[in-house]
Amino acid sequence: MAETAKWYVVHTYSGYENTVKATIEKTVESRQLQDQILAVSIPLETVTEITDAGVSKTYDRKVFPGYVLVKMVYSDDTWHIIRNVRGVTGFVGTSNNDAIPLTEDEVYQMGVEKKQIVVNYKVGDTVRILDGPLTSFTGTVETVELEKNSVTVIVSMFGRETPVEFELDQVEPASV
Repeated sequence: MAETAKWYVVHTYSGYENTVKATIEKTVESRQLQDQILAVSIPLETVTEITDAGVSKTYDRKVFPGYVLVKMVYSDDTWHIIRNVRGVTGFVGTSNNDAIPLTEDEVYQMGVEKKQIVVNYKVGDTVRILDGPLTSFTGTVETVELEKNSVTVIVSMFGRETPVEFELDQVEPASV
């Protein structure tokens, strides 16, 4: 049943995000709903500020104040459970209270879930480009940066060797 779970945005009163998250998690635990409501998240970003005294201060700040993200199997039951949590004003969606799930791209852009990309090539390997204007070109891997989700490939164009940066899943090992 977890295959049909999607991320939904829940609107809360300002400052109630942590309370709403804790209440939902407690409800899931007490009612044994782990297969219906899989995750609750408050997207945070780490911010470093330098005070007037020159002291560096680091803290987590909510990316979307007043919102909590819930990964769940959408049904009347889960809708009612979430909707009746104290501090929740509703789901983000249409005017008649239908929740609209986030797309996969939106989820990854928000950093709620990370794509797991298996890289089966290394520096020096010949790869084939799968996407973009250079589709079906081949080149040699110059650098692989997993944390930046990028790979630099040396491609021969117009008799010149040119480094081109791609996302990790835009290239694959060339079959020789």
